[in-house]
Amino acid sequence: MTTKKARAPKAELIAVDGVDAAAVLADARAALGAPARGGISRWDASGVFQELAVADETAGAPSARTLLLLYAADLAFRLRWQIRPALAEGRTVVAAPYVETAMAFGRAAGLDPKWLTNLFRFAPRARTRRFVHTSPARRKKARDGFVGFSCDRLAAVRTKQERLRMVDQTAALLRRRDR
Repeated sequence: MTTKKARAPKAELIAVDGVDAAAVLADARAALGAPARGGISRWDASGVFQELAVADETAGAPSARTLLLLYAADLAFRLRWQIRPALAEGRTVVAAPYVETAMAFGRAAGLDPKWLTNLFRFAPRARTRRFVHTSPARRKKARDGFVGFSCDRLAAVRTKQERLRMVDQTAALLRRRDR
């Protein structure tokens, strides 16, 4: 008599992208499912943005290119210490947000799409991509996510209206990617 081996859970990388941090996290939890079959990898796992948040004003305001380089460094950290090890164990990982949010922010800031593609070339493709289409532009917690945080610190964004426009433009670019 032969016995069948139970199949190991299939590792899966799920990307959840959007500009509303609370909605992205809620969708990431939903994508992970219950009971949880893995974990969620959130932006700023490395703490680099937390350090930027407490930096002295004399440090100056960063450019969009600098913010995206920091995001790429943080994503490399997440891949090394969270995402790849979990996938190797056969677990599901939800990256919230992942590459598309950063790419849309960069395009909204006027950066070259080829430069952005090259910057994130190291990131593996997600098996499943999910997009959250709510905009936090007028909500109090709009600054919680990568896009809101970056728009608040971006040297080129000086007024609240410019910030709202940048967040909305990033959201519009993400909606186009979801088609």
